[in-house]
Amino acid sequence: MDPRAAGLLDNIAKVIVGKRTETKLITACLLSGGHVLIEDMPGVGKTMLARALAVSIGGRASRIQFTPDLLPSDVTGLSVYNQKTGEFDFKPGPIFANVVVADEINRANPRTQSALLEAMGERQITVDGVTRKLEEPFMVVATQNPIEFQGTYPLPEAQLDRFLMRISLGYPSMSEEAEIVQKQSRKHPIENLAPVLSLGQVMELTGDCSNVEAKPDLVRYMAGLCAATRNHPDLLIGASPRATIGMHKSARAWAFLAGRNYSTPDDVKEVAIPVMAHRLILTHQARFAKRTSDQVVREILGQVPVPRS
Repeated sequence: MDPRAAGLLDNIAKVIVGKRTETKLITACLLSGGHVLIEDMPGVGKTMLARALAVSIGGRASRIQFTPDLLPSDVTGLSVYNQKTGEFDFKPGPIFANVVVADEINRANPRTQSALLEAMGERQITVDGVTRKLEEPFMVVATQNPIEFQGTYPLPEAQLDRFLMRISLGYPSMSEEAEIVQKQSRKHPIENLAPVLSLGQVMELTGDCSNVEAKPDLVRYMAGLCAATRNHPDLLIGASPRATIGMHKSARAWAFLAGRNYSTPDDVKEVAIPVMAHRLILTHQARFAKRTSDQVVREILGQVPVPRS
């Protein structure tokens, strides 16, 4: 593995106990130029993982606590009239950062959630008719509690599609939980965490990932996986071409983190569920039968032929 990437993973591990796979996924998302949605129960370390990543790469980080009364201007910023100059001055919001932690994003109303759409898709913000570019690298790390909880709003499909991946941390094992308690007995390890990469190094790693080779047969395999979701009887809506593009980027990043300059079907299988599952809409019958989109993706992975080359 590239020593810069290894250093980033090891630095995050100082704060996040275990969860190596999930840490690699969020790192692959960063190196792919994508955004990640962390969905899980409260208290399992969603926000802390996002903060650890933000601190580790230096740059500017911001945190937005999403609440029902949060306004779109609280995210993007707004123009304020300056009485001295007689002009409007733009006051940038917390979206103007390299890593934006959108905490409990599903607690805000859809209008405020949609304020992130342009930033996530176009890397820019338009306020009062003026478009402003966001600095690269730019990544949104959103956390979300399960939608069964009171006071939450399911994310619109258009916004879900903007997230490259959705991951879940799950509860730690007993030994990991004991280690977490010991680490935080005096103060939280995030307080001593220092950056291990510069923004320039992050962009270099992103460029290295784009140079990882994916054979034409492998690209057709990825396209076949996404195409299979569009005809599945349990799905109303399948994966879009954006999902195929995201899988291609993610598989190459996963291969890079494994120390290879070429990607394989195993790399595709590792990222398939995080990239595809959150973009799928189940039928009413499938939801009634308590099927999940993760199960559907696993079935498709077992059905679509793997390229032999």
